[in-house]
This record gives sequence, structure tokens and C-alpha cells, in this order.
Amino acid sequence: MGKISKCLLTLGGASKFRLSIFQGNCANFYSSKTNLPTSVYNHSFLNGTNACYMEQLYEEWLENSQTVHPSIEAYFRNLDNSGSSNVSTVDHQGVEYNLDARTVEAYFALQMIIKGYQARGYLYAKTDPLETAVDGNSTSIAKLKGNIENICHHVKLENISHDTVLKLPPWTYIGGSDSHLPLKEVIDRLEKIYCGHIGIQYMHIQDVQQRMWIRNKFEMPNSFTATKEEKIALINSLGEASWFENFLRKRFPSIKRFGIEGCEVIIPCLNIVIDKSSEIGADTFIIGATHRGRVNILANVCQAPLDLVISQFMDHPVNGWETGDVKYHLGTYRERMTTNKKIRVSLLGNPSHLEVVFPLTQGRAKAEQVFRPDAESQKVLPIVIHGDAAICGQGVSWETTNLANLPCYNTGGTVHVIINNRLGFTTEPWQYKSSMESTDLCSVIGAPIFHVNADDPESVLHVSKIAVEWRATFQKDVILDVVGYRRFGHSEEDEPSFTQPLQYSVIKKKKTNFELYAQKLLEEGTITKESLTDMEQKFEHRCAEAFEKAKQKKFHTVEEWTENPKFVTESGVKEGQTGISQEVLEHIATRFSSPPPDSHNFQMHRGLKRILSARMDLVKQKKCDWAMGEALAIGSLLRDGVHVRLTGQDVERGTFSHRHHVLFHEILRNVTYQYLTDLYPDQARYTICNTPLSECGVLGFELGYSSTSANCLVIWEAQFGDFANTAQVIFDTMITSGESKWGRKTGLVCFLPHGMEGPSPEHSSARPERFLQMGSDDPDYLPPNSNNFAVEQLRKTNWIVANCTTTANFFHILRRQIALPFRKPLILLTPKSLLRLPATRSDFKDMIEGTEFQRIISNDGPASKNPNKVANILFCSGKIFYEVKDILSKRKCEDKLPLIRIEQVCPFPYDLVKKECEKYQKAKIVWVQEEHKNGGCWSYVQPRFETVTKGERDIIYIGRQPSASTATGYNAKYLEELRKLLDDVTNFCS
Repeated sequence: MGKISKCLLTLGGASKFRLSIFQGNCANFYSSKTNLPTSVYNHSFLNGTNACYMEQLYEEWLENSQTVHPSIEAYFRNLDNSGSSNVSTVDHQGVEYNLDARTVEAYFALQMIIKGYQARGYLYAKTDPLETAVDGNSTSIAKLKGNIENICHHVKLENISHDTVLKLPPWTYIGGSDSHLPLKEVIDRLEKIYCGHIGIQYMHIQDVQQRMWIRNKFEMPNSFTATKEEKIALINSLGEASWFENFLRKRFPSIKRFGIEGCEVIIPCLNIVIDKSSEIGADTFIIGATHRGRVNILANVCQAPLDLVISQFMDHPVNGWETGDVKYHLGTYRERMTTNKKIRVSLLGNPSHLEVVFPLTQGRAKAEQVFRPDAESQKVLPIVIHGDAAICGQGVSWETTNLANLPCYNTGGTVHVIINNRLGFTTEPWQYKSSMESTDLCSVIGAPIFHVNADDPESVLHVSKIAVEWRATFQKDVILDVVGYRRFGHSEEDEPSFTQPLQYSVIKKKKTNFELYAQKLLEEGTITKESLTDMEQKFEHRCAEAFEKAKQKKFHTVEEWTENPKFVTESGVKEGQTGISQEVLEHIATRFSSPPPDSHNFQMHRGLKRILSARMDLVKQKKCDWAMGEALAIGSLLRDGVHVRLTGQDVERGTFSHRHHVLFHEILRNVTYQYLTDLYPDQARYTICNTPLSECGVLGFELGYSSTSANCLVIWEAQFGDFANTAQVIFDTMITSGESKWGRKTGLVCFLPHGMEGPSPEHSSARPERFLQMGSDDPDYLPPNSNNFAVEQLRKTNWIVANCTTTANFFHILRRQIALPFRKPLILLTPKSLLRLPATRSDFKDMIEGTEFQRIISNDGPASKNPNKVANILFCSGKIFYEVKDILSKRKCEDKLPLIRIEQVCPFPYDLVKKECEKYQKAKIVWVQEEHKNGGCWSYVQPRFETVTKGERDIIYIGRQPSASTATGYNAKYLEELRKLLDDVTNFCS
């Protein structure tokens, strides 16, 4: 090893000149093919320089000689074919240079050193408070570091003294006002900046300006020194986080709380983000968090009253909530003061599926920005708190991260805070991630990632402030990876040393975040022992008072724990009118069927012209098909001032090419026209947007969006109904039970295309049985009839499941979502082949004032004229109605078999079904469905028919037999099954 290499390796402490950092810049020097002159390539200094990098410099010099360093410019200009590299010359600025290979070599080495620290220094930063090899992926790390001696050989630093003064390149700020520094000073500064308690991961960012911004914040000498006031605020916030955990542990030792011990600095981190953001202009903060530390966040970030938080440990119920939830899943809404103004903080309720709150946070923040409005995204700030194992392990994290820079989903940047315990329950990092860092997925959106040691609160303060400034400056996400540890088990009842004995032997001896920082401030004289004791005693007194007050509390109110009190929906007991005037219908239909106003400039596909012409023919007949019925519902709501948002894969055109809400210019790229945004001069906002191939993340986003305001209709459309399968966690844990657990209101509508047409097993079924099974109405209870039966039944249910068969009913049920005096989610099984079936078309007269949604469509055929002579009545739902109706007509059975459609399946229309059964008193009840017996509506409707008839009537099933697959993949078999099903129906004619 050469003289300088040995010297650099002894520069002291952690500054062992991390030459291994530069391996990625120095590898394969000789294998690179370059465009350099042979004389340059043959020079000895290239043995220590990346030939590709040299080629880049050479090409830059050829294009503009003034873009390279004067010494390099002189070198290239004076290099002769003999290969001599000893040059004495005057550059274009008049500066004389005496050049040799060593000088050029030193300059290249300096650039490689700086680039190496900037790109990979974070891998060597001292961010682990335990200072142990917690990450078991040691083999990968060893490969990354490489062989130092081998690197020294390649870099060829033997003849460069560590006292050599070198000119710094223009893309670094480590020199401050100095443009020249000794090599040793360069290394010392880089080591302090990039390998201290902060690991700065940012070289994946493509934008040079953004990279330079980050360098300016961290590389400038003395870029950050905490003031005395900041230090005192830090120790107070850190103390309150620590003291509160101690209080809960002593008072409730056997109750789970998923404490934040080991990473208590998260509390001051969040408070700094909020305070600094409020100084810049934010006043609304939407927080999504997993269970870890949530109780502490409720108390010390949201500033919920301590007695309210403590009383949750006493199991006091919330009046008005059906089930409620455990304390570490609850959300809240609080208005509180920062140092300069009043702000609003919403913490969203979240189930045990950790990361599913991530997209809800984004959707909620986006809606807040739309409704304010906050076009610059400076007033509303989303903050998401992750666990290190969860963010890299759960697919919804990637799905939601991918939304960050997309139209209709961008929120102007999210501040992500990672509670990094380097442990997932009992799972080691090398078992739960393939990447070097848990946060690596965030690099794809160009977000800077700041890894910081939780035992250094001042470093946490520094990166928190920079994170806020970054978000405000560039409107992009930023990640704060706060690396701590978990002092106790996954929960307080768990014993962590079963699986991590060595790690927890270190933790048991370790002082807390608070104790270490308090010791530092005491030693430097920032605080006194007396003032620290006074802080602690005051907080403990607050906790004691709150504990006594909590004991007196018998129950909670919904208002105390709701995450959005602005969502006001209870406006009466009756449903508003869903029918509209003929004039409005004709106006919207005509606009929807006409070419764009500037049609002479907007060149459309000829197929679209035919579609518009066919629409106009329907308008003249005062009829509407499925696409027009949807447009009439949306357009009329926009006219009424209701914001409508429709998203999903391919919704702009429609999966089945029926919608065409966005017309695309045939020649000009990105030139479009949207009918429904141009209906009335003062209409509400209409958003329609295609989404990425994501269900869980997008549906979660739309759920968050829909829970912001009662005056909006949010629709998510699955490309096919089975696409809901990959969003099932959102349905199961968020939509169906969100109101009963957290009081979350939403009128979200989910379009799930459903119906067997023989294409494939998956795309045939939206699995209606799943959604019906989760309906909360009692199958054994017959509700008493009343004047407002339908509305009251909807009020008590958790969601609505419907399968409409006419465009008028489709129109009314969409408008009913807003006309109801409350909000309920709607699972709407939408058709595929019925989109163009003439029989589904409705007259305008079925949508005018006085008309409404029909939960059941009764039979008005010949059989209804003589009900006492009917031996069997057929009930069905959805597309099968038209196939059964057709076969009954062909086989002359219409006078014997009345066919009744149930349009709203859940909640079950007991009153109307009872009325039909009483009308046909002697008839057996036959349920007909196209799905298999273990799917569809059968298992839901059967017990409810029995309740209606008090078990005194036969309930007969007609449909496919049970199957593991939702449908056959063979068209011939599908047709055979359908023929048999229809034959079974007509057998009841005899």
C-alpha cells in the first residue's frame, strides 16, 4: 500500500478513509470502451481513474472547453500523440499550470472521493443507537464495501500527500467560502457530513437542482447548530414522551399499548414537522399511523386531553359506536395551538393491517386540498408514520408510493416518518427485506431519505426541519428514517429475548433517548437538574390529575374520537328527491351526445362519431342507455353543486368502450375534451382519471377522499369485478366496518362489473357473496314496517349492495347516495353485456320528478293478473333476469311464472318481498341465479326469505352447482350450463 493510502487510513476514528465507498466508481476501469485518443487511454493516471468518466470529460471538453476544470482543459489541449502528460501551459483564463499525471490524478481522485461519500456515505453513517450488527445481511454489506487495499491500488494515491491542497469541484459545498482545501480536511469534512449520525440518501434523485439543494443544507460548514431554546423544547417534548410511557407502564402494566420506548424521539420529530410546517403556511395536518406509539401520539402530538386517552385503558365505551376499537387503533380530530397559530390535526383510525392507512391519508389530504381549495398544496400536509418492516413488506406501500407523482393523486408531497426498530415482531431485517434499507422503495419517486440516529435528538431536529423545507420547496415526498430500537417486546406482554437474546442484552443496559440527551444538556449547562426535575414533576402531576378525572368518566362521545367532525350528513329522516326535470335531462343528454363545441378544430375518431350519433338518436326518442344514464346522474349532481370523482383503470373510455367521458384528438397528443366538465357555467368540479394497475392503493385513496366531505360522490370502478379481490383488505377492515369501529362516514361507490358471459373464471364474478356476507342486517329479524322503512333500514346497515337492471334505477341509486340524510358505502354490481342491451334502456319519464329508486321491480305481466293461480314465483337479481325473461317468453310461461327482480339485495327489502309473497299466497318461492350455489346471493337471501315467510313456504334454488371456480373457462360448457339452468326454470311451468 502506498504512502498516501496508509496515511489516509490512519486519519483517525471512524474516518478510516472509506475508500470502499468508491468501489462502485472505480470498478472495471480497463473493460470500458472509450472514445478517448489512444495516447490518453494509455497514460498511467487512467489506472486510477474511471475511464468512462474520463471519456465523459473529454467529450465535454470537445464540445465546450470552458466547462471542464482549467487543469483538465490544459491537459487535453496540450496532450500530444507521444503520450507525454507533463505539460506547462497557460489556460484560457491566463492561469499558468504545470501539469503532470500526478496533478490530474489527484484531481480525479478528489472528485471520486466526494462523489463516493455523497452516493454511498449513508451506508456507513452511525445511525444505529445499539452500535451492533443488527442487520444480518452481512454478506451483501461485505461485497458492497469491497477490498480497501484493492481500491487503493486502483486509485493510485501513493504520490499524493494528505496535505496537498486541491481545488474543490463546483458541485460541492464542503469548502464553504473556500475553494481550495487540503485533502485531509476534505476527508474530515466528508466524514462528519455523510458518516455521522445522519445518513443522507439522495443521489438517486435525477434533478440536479434538487441534489444541489440538499448538499447546500448539509455540506455547508456549520449548517446547523441548535439554539438553546430549541434544545429546551426538545428535552421537554422528549421528556413528555418518555414520562407518559412510564406512567402508562406503571398504571396499566398488563395492558397492551404498543409503546414507543426506544424511539421516543419520534414525538419531538412529529412536533417539529408540524410546528415548522405551520410557520411556512400549513394549518391542516392529516396523519396516518400504525399502532406503534399511537397512544403517545394521541396525547403529545394531537394533544388529546390526557384524561380522554387514559380512560381508554379503563374500557369506557363510545356512545353511538357499534363496536369501537382498541385504543391503539383509534383516531381523533383536534384543534390546537402551535407557537404561532391554531392548527387542525386529524389522526386517522387504522386496523391491524398496518400500512392500509397510507393511501387513506393521501386521499383525505387530497380532498382537503380540493375543497379548501389549496392549489399550491401548502395548507394541507399529509404525514404518514410507518414501521420499518411494514413499509417494505406490504404491497400497499408500493401501490401508494407510486401514486405520489400521478395526476389526480399528487398531494404536493408527504412527510414519511419511519419508526425503525430494525425488527419486525420477531423477524430480523435480513429476513424481511432484500434491499439495503427498508425505505428503498421511496427512491423510485425521487424522494430524499434521511436516516438519523434516534439517540441524537438534535440531528433529528435538523433533518425534520430540512424535510419540511424540502416539501414546501419542491412539492415532493420526503422520508425521515428514525433509527432506534424497541425497548420491550412487540407488545408489552411479549418476551423479546426469546428470539433476540443478544440484542436485548444490550438494550437492557442502555439508557433511553431522554436520559442520554438530558445528560448531554446537563453537562453543557443548557439546563439544570432542578429545571429538569421541575419539568418531570409538572408532567407527572398532569397525568395524576388526568387519571383521577378518567376514573369518573363512564363513556365517551363520538365527537371526542371522530377523525373528521366536518363530515356532517344527518339532515333528516327522509330521502331527498332523486328525479330531476325533463329540461335538465334533455340538456345534459344533448351535450353528452354532441361533438365538442369547436368540432371543426377537434378531430375525432370516426368510431366516436358513430357513438355520438347513436346517442343523439336515443335523445330524440327520450331514452337513455347505460352510459347516458350514468352521465345524467353525474351531470345533474354537478349542476346541484356536488363534486363528483370517478377513477379506476381505463375509466375515461370505460373498460367496455361504453363511457367515453374523455375524447382524444386523433392527431394532436394530449388534446382532449370532457363533456361533463362543460355542462353549466357554475357547476361543481368533475374529476375523471385513469389509474395505475393498482386496486388496494387506489381504493384506499378514494376511501380517504370520500370521507372528507358529505357533498361529494366518489366512485371507484374495478376494470372487472374480480379486481376487488386484491383490494379485499380495504373492503374488510376499512369500508364495511369503518363506521362501527371509528365513526368514519363515507358514501363511496364501488362499480364492480359482474355477470357470466363465458369469458373466463375470474372476470365473470365480483364475488357478491363476500360483500353480502359482511352486511350487518340480521337474517332472522323481520323489521317492523313504517312510513320511512327504507331510509331507516339504510341508516342502520353498514353498507348497500345492489345489482341494477335498468338505466333509470342506476341513475336513481347514484343520486340517492347524495339524497340520503346520511352516507353509506355502495357496492354496485354493474353489467357488461347489459351495457348495450336495448332492454335495459329507460325512458326519460322514469327519471323525472316524482320517480325514485326501486328496491324491487315487480312483475307486471300476465301472471300478476291472476296471482291466486300462480304455483311458483321466481325471484332473481341482475343479468339473469333478461335471460330468464327471454326463455319464459319463448316457451309461453309468462302467465304461470311471475319474475321479480331484487335490485337492492342488502339491506334486504323485507317489506317489499313480504308484499310480493302475500300477493302470491299459494306459490312456492324459487330463487334463480347464474352463479354457483356457493356464490352469488343464495346464501344471503335464503334465510331472509324464510324469515319473511316464517318458514311456512318452500324456498327452492335454481342455479349452478357448487364450484371452486367462479366460472368455467370453456364457452361451450358455459352455454351448456346456461341451457340446463333455463330448462330448470321452465320445468316449473308444468
